Amino acid sequence: MKVVTVVGARPQFIKAAAVSRVMRNYVTEVLVHTGQHYDSNMSDVFFEELDIPRPDYMLGVGSGSHAKQTAEMLVRLEELYLKEKPDFVLVYGDTNSTLAAALAASKILIPVIHVEAGLRSFNRAMPEEQNRILTDHISEYLFCPTQTAVGHLKSENILQNVYQIGDVMCDAVHFYLGKAEKISRDVFMKKLCFLFHWDKPLESWYIVTVHRAENTGNESALKEILGAFEMFEAPVIFPVHPRIRNFVEHLMNQNRYQNICFVEPLGYLEMLFFTSNAIKVVTDSGGLQKEAYMMHRNVVTLRNQTEWVETLEGNHNILCTIDRECIIEAVQRTDIDKEFNDFLYGNGDAAKKMCTILFEQ
Repeated sequence: MKVVTVVGARPQFIKAAAVSRVMRNYVTEVLVHTGQHYDSNMSDVFFEELDIPRPDYMLGVGSGSHAKQTAEMLVRLEELYLKEKPDFVLVYGDTNSTLAAALAASKILIPVIHVEAGLRSFNRAMPEEQNRILTDHISEYLFCPTQTAVGHLKSENILQNVYQIGDVMCDAVHFYLGKAEKISRDVFMKKLCFLFHWDKPLESWYIVTVHRAENTGNESALKEILGAFEMFEAPVIFPVHPRIRNFVEHLMNQNRYQNICFVEPLGYLEMLFFTSNAIKVVTDSGGLQKEAYMMHRNVVTLRNQTEWVETLEGNHNILCTIDRECIIEAVQRTDIDKEFNDFLYGNGDAAKKMCTILFEQ
């Protein structure tokens, strides 16, 4: 049996690492990298440190408008499927790579496996929301991280081959956090200081990520966010997404930010270390909200809604509008009224459960 797995963005490399490690004991896997994230710091380093087999195909699609990027993927993936003749196509999450891979397979009647199915933000303006809804409705097997996700699919009359298995990101955190912790703190700190010219000793910090268009598409919004970071009581480590690098540099030329350590995208082990030891996490990413929860870190999410509604319980995750004072106030909140649930997203065996369902029947 042959499965073509399609990835194209940083979170998908991590999920593929967790699943491929198990799935290759059952089937032949053909790994395809669309090139949606083409920066070496956003892709190459991940294959190296996560010990993922190198992709069998690199499509090199790169950046572009949603239409251009998705269209190029559709053409190249259909050609690849016709050549490889897989039994299944496996996709992760909600990127343009996800939708293109699923749609190309569905059109030529190859069953689609969607990992991380059923998530909903209920904001149709988000490209990710459009991608995940469309992918769910053309997938043959839908593997959900939570019962909430199963409920979303049921409300849309998607009832067949829907399974709650836990979250494969939980598999990855369980597996790789131990590796990150074995690397000494000095190794990470020296790299941070040497590569990014940060000369202050870091005893405590915030880790932040900002990349969504609604937060980076206009100068006033990003200024509000950076202005808030500048007021935090501890240094802020900010890995800058390649897509907004020029914009951030422009703002840095206008303002002398003293409290923000702007860095290149961090590797996964580095990100695990800085997240698991942060005072708090501030992000507009979906995946980091969930990873932080798994590592018992509280989060401020720079969005009006989240797909990971379970993290909101107990104020472990606080949604926040893009306003300097609101961000500062949210970061300073301490009204946590519920313990972390260590099994909220499973116990690290989601990939095994999925493979048992698919390949041991």
